[in-house]
Amino acid sequence: MKIAVSSEGPGLDSMVDPRFGRAAGFVLVDTDSMAAEYLDNGASQILAQGAGIETAERLAGAGIRAVLSGYVGPKAFAALRAADIAVYQDLDGRSVREAVRCYLEGGVTAADAPNKQA
Repeated sequence: MKIAVSSEGPGLDSMVDPRFGRAAGFVLVDTDSMAAEYLDNGASQILAQGAGIETAERLAGAGIRAVLSGYVGPKAFAALRAADIAVYQDLDGRSVREAVRCYLEGGVTAADAPNKQA
């Protein structure tokens, strides 16, 4: 299964980007092989509106089944749910590798609503 982690950099040791729609990019991880690749999100960062929805569409097109991030806004959350992508929030403050480990070990629960922005 492919998951995406919002990331401040291109690798597993980069920090989780607390933003979803305007994240610098996403580390895409195949949970079977742990192979990782980077998807730049620069195109969504420059949008005046709709960055979260655009990002959700891009990840759905990449075959992502789950997203790990910090804050996912209401419109992005709805777009991810419509694409049948599970959302895991409040994972900022740790590395991408640590977030993936938490996910694989069942240490996080899929969200049923967008979280509150701090």
